[in-house]
Amino acid sequence: MTDAENDLAAGHEREVLAGYDPRAFPPIAVTVDVVALTIRDAELQVLLVRRGEPPYAGWWALPGGFVRPQRQPDGATKEEDLAEAASRELTEEAGARLRAAHLEQLGTYGTPGRDPRMRVVSVAYLAFSPEMPDPTPGSDAADARWVPVTTLGPSETGPAEGGQLAFDHARILADGLDRARSKLEYTPLATAFVTEPFTISELREVYETVWGEKLHAGNFHRKVLSVPGFVESTGETTQAGGPRGGPRARLYRRGDARLLHPALLRPGQEEEVR
Repeated sequence: MTDAENDLAAGHEREVLAGYDPRAFPPIAVTVDVVALTIRDAELQVLLVRRGEPPYAGWWALPGGFVRPQRQPDGATKEEDLAEAASRELTEEAGARLRAAHLEQLGTYGTPGRDPRMRVVSVAYLAFSPEMPDPTPGSDAADARWVPVTTLGPSETGPAEGGQLAFDHARILADGLDRARSKLEYTPLATAFVTEPFTISELREVYETVWGEKLHAGNFHRKVLSVPGFVESTGETTQAGGPRGGPRARLYRRGDARLLHPALLRPGQEEEVR
């Protein structure tokens, strides 16, 4: 396009935007929901909050809320990024000490009727961190707690102590667990569940906890060290041996690999590949 044509197009666009009326379209809201996972007491646990306000008052749900402008110290407002909203809701509903070491977008959920208030589209996030602290309920949450995923019933149910999950959060949680279990196969995500430096045994415990399967210690050790860039040796060892006074274990840190090649397949999938 020529400069004259570009100027004409820009002028037409300014004219259209000046007369744009958002009320001419059906209202729709955007929320974020967070599937926050950690390993506590050798169990994979998910963070849930008990809703303090309608809809679904008293129900357990994933931390989340509406994306909204944030007031700045100077009094101005700033439009909120989706990832920023996810981090904010996590701390507002469950405590300022909660900080995710890994946060990634999981998916978008917009089935009509998923929220009884209005048409709401939710962008879900998956968060991981080692040794997450006990949550402190805040904002509109009446309670917050870490719940072992093994105590959850089928996909439509909530914690064993009662109640379904609010909205479509059971589906979001199921998708988040599936993503986490799959990503352990082909990415170094497991290192987000351990504190550096770590031993290969501690890394194996992450895989066993998330996958829910026991792994052969020797085979796992060999596979991890055969993947370029997965882990790097610190050159140090643990202070003492195992509970029976065995040899000291070598310590490692996360490497620079973003994908694992070859992948660490789950035992059942290894058989399928063969």
